[in-house]
Parts: sequence; C-alpha cells; structure tokens
Amino acid sequence: MRKLSEAIREVKTATADRDDVVIEMRAAQRMRLELLVAELQPVLDDIPEDNVLFDFALSSGEQPRFWIDAVAHVTMGRDKRTYRFLRDTRLGRTVLAESTEIGPVADQVTRYIAERIVERERALDTGLEIAARGANLPVPAPDKAASGARNGWAANMMWFLLGAIIGAGALIIAYWDKLGLAHFNP
Repeated sequence: MRKLSEAIREVKTATADRDDVVIEMRAAQRMRLELLVAELQPVLDDIPEDNVLFDFALSSGEQPRFWIDAVAHVTMGRDKRTYRFLRDTRLGRTVLAESTEIGPVADQVTRYIAERIVERERALDTGLEIAARGANLPVPAPDKAASGARNGWAANMMWFLLGAIIGAGALIIAYWDKLGLAHFNP
C-alpha cells in the first residue's frame, strides 16, 4: 500500500523536473535572442545618440523578446528555434520576417531600423516647413497633392455651409406659422 506522503513527494519531484525544463527552454530562447543582438550590435552602434525612436531591450519572462521599439520585437517561434520578427499594427500583428537562421532576420531588423530613421527625418523636414511658413520664411513650393488636399477641404466646407443655409431656410419656411411670423409677409 502506498502512502500519501510518497505520492506527494513524487508529484513535487515531477513538477520540479518540468519547471527545470521550462526554465532551460526560456534560457535557451533568451540565449538565441542574445546571439541576434550580438549580430545586430554594429547596426545598433551606428544609430545616432539623439534618435529616440528605438527602445532596444531584451526582456525575460514567459516569452523572451528583443524589443526594437514600442511596436516591433523579435521572439522565438513555437518550435523555439525559429526567429520571428513581429510588428503590432492597428489591424493586428504582422510577421516581418521568420527564419531559423539569424542572418535574414537581422537583415530585416536592420531594414526596419533604416525605414524608421528615414520616416523620422521626413517628418522632421515636414515640421520645419510648417514652422517656416508660420514665421513667414521662404519655403519650397508645395506639391500638387498638398494643394489638392487644401482645395478639397475648402470645397467640402463650402458645400457644408451651403447645405446648412438651405436647411435653415427650409426650416423657417416649414415652421413660418409656428414662429409667429405669419403676419409678416415679405
């Protein structure tokens, strides 16, 4: 006959063994991500100091991740050997790269970093144009797309105001008697 204490000891031993395996798997995933970081280190060193777009961090936890910025990270796939470069968007999570090799994922991360830097430069250039306009400084001629957008906005506003005036006139005519203006005949 078995004793309960022996069964409890066996369950605790099995649980500890499973926990050790899980911890070892997490450590292996983290080690693989550290290898990716080492591969990317020359790229990370080239990023200008004043660039605040990126938040490179290797997080631990249940699912170790290498964070590029607030929306993009590299994690290991279900098989614990596949690198997955993911980006969160308004429409859900997008896989930007997936490979069992470090090289293709590192190349895609490098391209992503370059794209973000170029986007930031363009946004800053646009901001300088807006500031220059506000200070009445000469700025380059606007492109046709921006001009078309402004003209479209003005046309929409004109149609809105015209509709509001016509609607107000129709209400006045419909409720002419109730407004107490029946004795006024224009």
